[in-house]
Amino acid sequence: MAANVPWGIAAMKGCMSMTIYNNQGVADLGFQMSQETLRFAEESGGGWSKAEVYTFHGCSCYLKGFLDEAEQHLLKGGFFCESLNWLSLGSLASFYLGETYFDRGQYQKSQDYHNKAISLLEHCGAWPSIISSKKIALARARLMNKEKDIDLGSVYKCDDENTMKLYDGTLARYISEILLNIESGNISEVEDWIKRAIERDTQNGMMCWHLAKDYVFYSELVKQKGDHSKSKEYLYKAIEIFKECGADGWVEKYELEMVEL
Repeated sequence: MAANVPWGIAAMKGCMSMTIYNNQGVADLGFQMSQETLRFAEESGGGWSKAEVYTFHGCSCYLKGFLDEAEQHLLKGGFFCESLNWLSLGSLASFYLGETYFDRGQYQKSQDYHNKAISLLEHCGAWPSIISSKKIALARARLMNKEKDIDLGSVYKCDDENTMKLYDGTLARYISEILLNIESGNISEVEDWIKRAIERDTQNGMMCWHLAKDYVFYSELVKQKGDHSKSKEYLYKAIEIFKECGADGWVEKYELEMVEL
């Protein structure tokens, strides 16, 4: 900033928004910092800083629950990553696009972008744990897209081989969602996995957005079991956590669901 180098400011602030705030699920602070970078990226005119800024701000928008804005910025970020052959960052943009489309119920698009994220990671030789987390996300999207040939053994193996605490809780939640929607799913096993997700995210300090998503799913699970009182309790807990981390869009979405309950 002292040297007034816009591309450098954009790149560093964007990286900080992702690694310090977004990865922990601190939606409001990540969004504030990544939003500041947009101006610097436009001033710099460089594709490298734009690839970072649009991708990271798209991730921030997703965590805030602003799905339209997330799609817009992630597509831009993915475009610049592709033009630069920046495989690792392009995989991040593709992964969050996969999640954005999943939460919209656009499961074919979700599946396509999760496939792309995995392909880019494999080409750049990423850590196996990162690839494994994306493979479980892909299995989840495929199942919701009416593809039934899900290999649960491979899904469990991906979780067993994960060595990154960043993904511990999310993988357990994904597995719980997969088990609930698979024809041979066992409700007690589904509940065991979502409890495991909550425990992992709590232990690993992922007590913002990630923990809120765990409780959202737990609310849906107990509602299907017929326990509407517990469902409201868990959804209320999720809303309160979303409020604490500044995830306004998710708060609005689930407050409407609370009214329906």
